[in-house]
Amino acid sequence: MIDFNLFMYCTMGRREELERGMAGKDPVLYRRMLEEIAGYARLADELGYAGFGHPEHHLQIEGFEASNDPTLMGMWLGMHSERLRVITCGFVATAHNPLRTAEAIATMDNMLNGRFGVGLVRGYQSRWVENFKVQPELGAVGPWNKNEPVDMLNREYFAEYVDIVIKALTHDTFSHRGRFWEFPPADFTNPHEHPVYRDYGRGVDADMRITEIGIAPRPLQQPTPPLYGGFSASLRTAKFWAKYLGKPIVLAPNLDLCKVLWHGYREEAEGVYGHTVAAGDEAAWGGIMICAPSDAQARAWADEMDWFWKLWPTAFGQGAVNWLVGSPDTITRQIEAAAAEIPINEMFLLLPQGIHEPAQINASLELFATQVMPRFQ
Repeated sequence: MIDFNLFMYCTMGRREELERGMAGKDPVLYRRMLEEIAGYARLADELGYAGFGHPEHHLQIEGFEASNDPTLMGMWLGMHSERLRVITCGFVATAHNPLRTAEAIATMDNMLNGRFGVGLVRGYQSRWVENFKVQPELGAVGPWNKNEPVDMLNREYFAEYVDIVIKALTHDTFSHRGRFWEFPPADFTNPHEHPVYRDYGRGVDADMRITEIGIAPRPLQQPTPPLYGGFSASLRTAKFWAKYLGKPIVLAPNLDLCKVLWHGYREEAEGVYGHTVAAGDEAAWGGIMICAPSDAQARAWADEMDWFWKLWPTAFGQGAVNWLVGSPDTITRQIEAAAAEIPINEMFLLLPQGIHEPAQINASLELFATQVMPRFQ
């Protein structure tokens, strides 16, 4: 059985609107985007899709990826659905205090009644990361600086950030001493007496010295909501997430590469950390999805998304993406071919949201849900 999730970039306009420039500043386009997204969430809920994901990006004045608050966009999806898992993918580590991230995750999970999924990512868009980063020495990462000092520092920071988020979600109180963060600050004493801290909580001694801290509330899903490692085709990333049983999301069309990633994850999770990994839990697979009655119609619909992909993600160094584009039979064969090579129990389907008209996307969602999904459930 495969759970099918949707994913969107939060694009504010059609091609001609984006090409006019500065689309991200237009509140009319933004409101239209929100209403269209609400409609997709309601339809996906009705059709039986498992989840709906979105990114975090800031300073998006061009309007190509205008999802500037991971919790607010998540709540928008949650408001317009009853069953869908809302998947923030993800919180960009370089822009967040890990305690704030953990509180946001736990709060969202409770507000959504256990329907939250969490992606934690490193950050690859330099323009906004440089303006939002929480540590001055950090920077965005991508193919342009792979294995350079800024990349290695980002990895070290990310590992500490994830560790703190997981500690905060899974412990009533805790302390942390690391290179980048120290919680609570060493030798911190509250500047005044407070009986509630001392008598009804933990981590405070008789002299009001704060020795441990904790977030509130706990997440509803225990020990944590489902964890996702963002979009990656890296063996190093797969092995990193094996420690936490988080799922990388792989949109790569190269199934030989996928086999290496799946095997590396399982080897690390079971051999190094002693986890038990069910088949398909190594990673989620997927790609751009456009389903139409015929292959020719689907390919025609895909033209505008092809323009978007070449102009936006490719310029950031994102690699080849899987195109699940065609009739229901064609897409079914693509998924079956992948499932014959790698175990798959979860997929992410990237929608041409914003680029395509709602009628076109709705037709694609309905056709996929009625003629493809039942073959894998």
